[in-house]
Amino acid sequence: QVQVVESGGGLVQPGGSLRLSCAASESIVSIYFMGWYRQAPGKQRELVATIRGSSNTDYADSVKGRFTISRDNVKNTLYLQMNSLKPEDTAVYYCSVVFRGHMYWGQGTQVTVSS
Repeated sequence: QVQVVESGGGLVQPGGSLRLSCAASESIVSIYFMGWYRQAPGKQRELVATIRGSSNTDYADSVKGRFTISRDNVKNTLYLQMNSLKPEDTAVYYCSVVFRGHMYWGQGTQVTVSS
């Protein structure tokens, strides 16, 4: 199995930026699917961005043009660069990977966008 740990969340003003990291306990070179999800209070968890292979990315419409997902296979880390943050981006952000046929989740990192 693989463990993933998110970091980088925090409180930021509207229009600000944050970069989330997701560190994996195993090499991610062979991991094809990796993604970021988020869950706001009272709402269902939703997909934010995914990366398949080295560069095939996809984004939720609500974050297109503002968020960028990337991976570093040397550091075994997945990233989510978030720019132009809005209050509606406030949520717990989760990293997920599919490793040897199983989906693994991190514990989440809180992102709060507020003035």
